[in-house]
Amino acid sequence: MAKIWFITGSSRGLGRSLTEAALAKGDFVAATARNPAQLKDLADKYADHIFPVTLDVTNYQQVKQAVEDTIARFGRIDVLVNNAGFGITGAMEAFTDEEVRSQLETNLYAPIEITRVVLPYMRKQRSGRILQVSSIGGRVASIGLTMYQSAKFGLSGFSEALSKEVAHLGIKVTAVEPGGFSTDWAGDSMTYAKHVEGYEPTVDTRVDFFKNGKFVPRGNPEKAAQVLVDLVDHPEPPVHLILGSDAAAIMKQADTTRQEEFEKWLPVTVSTDEDK
Repeated sequence: MAKIWFITGSSRGLGRSLTEAALAKGDFVAATARNPAQLKDLADKYADHIFPVTLDVTNYQQVKQAVEDTIARFGRIDVLVNNAGFGITGAMEAFTDEEVRSQLETNLYAPIEITRVVLPYMRKQRSGRILQVSSIGGRVASIGLTMYQSAKFGLSGFSEALSKEVAHLGIKVTAVEPGGFSTDWAGDSMTYAKHVEGYEPTVDTRVDFFKNGKFVPRGNPEKAAQVLVDLVDHPEPPVHLILGSDAAAIMKQADTTRQEEFEKWLPVTVSTDEDK
């Protein structure tokens, strides 16, 4: 049976690849974007299978309307993909109030709000799949991406908690945590905070890495999209799905370091219990 997808950020990057993969499979997609005109080629090719929707994910009224329109068009939502997002690189102290807010609003609050709007429909269906596109940066932090990764840590944590809350309703939740992929995430989509002196060996190195073409992603978004299309049919999907060999290496090293730190400080950890 064909599935009904609701995908944010469908016009570019992984969202675009996933929209195409779902349509190619014969599924139906409510493909949301700030400018759905960028989806015209897909609309021409897939006709009634695609429903282009104008959506600014930070606009709650637009979110509510987009979901209601999708239900009116297709009758249900089987798969929600919260994919829309963007990064900002810079020193933490350099971020403006607006830059901080925009990272949290787009990368964390928006997926939470969209999930809240879709969940009642999935609850009534007693079925559904929710894919939250987080990042390996939502599991392991790195220099220069404090606000972006704060949002992604929140999204991965939210997804894990939600997965336990809705499992009995037949709803499966997965935090998708990619490494570097050949999209424009580190290109045109990346933004930068104002430069601050004193961070030459850390943040400045990261900025140079992104701005001057030194970031060479290994991941193929079309392959990732196919993995996700297959994943929604799996009876026992993972709560966390890391994508990419680079992300796997980062996670493995982080697990080792964290375990070593845990063991080192374990005597202090257990010293805070009440006396017997």
